[in-house]
Amino acid sequence: MLIRRLMAQRASIERAGDLVASLEGPAILLGLGDGAALDHLCEVARKRGVILFDKGPIADGKATRAAERIEGDPRETLPTSWERLKRSAALALINFPITDEARLAAEVAPLVAPMLRPGAVVVSETAVELPGWERLPPPDGVREGRHHLYRAG
Repeated sequence: MLIRRLMAQRASIERAGDLVASLEGPAILLGLGDGAALDHLCEVARKRGVILFDKGPIADGKATRAAERIEGDPRETLPTSWERLKRSAALALINFPITDEARLAAEVAPLVAPMLRPGAVVVSETAVELPGWERLPPPDGVREGRHHLYRAG
């Protein structure tokens, strides 16, 4: 199961990167986890900075590839970044696995929305549909419902 989840996440990140290739703006990662998603997101989004929001604490050396690290409860730290990142992010990865903190993913989705530029793509293992977000099909080889992709309006 873990291998399938990681393969689905990887394919979804790559698909999102392709979909936003023509957009400017940073990528946002919500939740560091074990760091694998950050590493892959940095590879896919290497021409844009990756801003990491994590409840922390973030150990030294664990997230060095992120252009910026913001520690604290994302429900509190996301709103403090609204003005600075208003409608600028091209990609967001909500990295709270369904087996871990699915409720948190649903709570932070509306908080990241003000930071997304029109056409931005959101990737989440948990379904987090919001008004104005268009559900996209999963990447080839990824079972429906394993990971979710949305285009922000």
